[in-house]
Amino acid sequence: MFRIPESVAELGRKRIEGFPVEGFVYGEGPQNPEIMLIGEAPGEFEIVDGIPFIGRAGKELMKSLATIGLTREDVYITSAVRSRPYKWGTKKERDGTVVKRKYNRPPTQKEIIAHAPVLDYELTHVQPKLIVTLGNVGLQRLLGKEAKVTELHGQLITGPIRHLESLDGSTFGWTEKTYSIVPTFHPASIFYRPSHRPALEADWLEIGRLLEGR
Repeated sequence: MFRIPESVAELGRKRIEGFPVEGFVYGEGPQNPEIMLIGEAPGEFEIVDGIPFIGRAGKELMKSLATIGLTREDVYITSAVRSRPYKWGTKKERDGTVVKRKYNRPPTQKEIIAHAPVLDYELTHVQPKLIVTLGNVGLQRLLGKEAKVTELHGQLITGPIRHLESLDGSTFGWTEKTYSIVPTFHPASIFYRPSHRPALEADWLEIGRLLEGR
């Protein structure tokens, strides 16, 4: 199993101090895996257990992997941001009392930059056969804002990816190395957009075909 060095995790924790985020979840999986999965950021369940993709979206993701004969143990799972971005909101309990609670939210560009060195380290050292981005955050972290999952899902993209040019800066440059990427929808997207399911299923079958061809 591959795990980032503690010094890299510590750098990530330090760089994101002061943002409304909590916890830190390590990427998980083997070195040189079939697939490296890149999501957005951990949610409330992931922060408690320290394991990526274990909530409702995680169950959907495991179903998708199963359709091409893979399990959690075969893939490396990570995300653009490793701490849970949250916002405060209110929730009405059954007895009518209103309580404040934290809700998940997408990470901001500054939070993505804060944790860029962590993902850059993984991309350099994990060396997957194929990278599968889950949703726009992971996709745009690698390919820039112009890349949209609705336009690119299920397609094989081969080329350089973005990496943070320096620890002091906030600009991304392009790697010399080329990577193979297939974008698909975030597994949680089908909860609020069930119409995505057929496309998501077709994307995964395409990912399976690409792996067989390698």
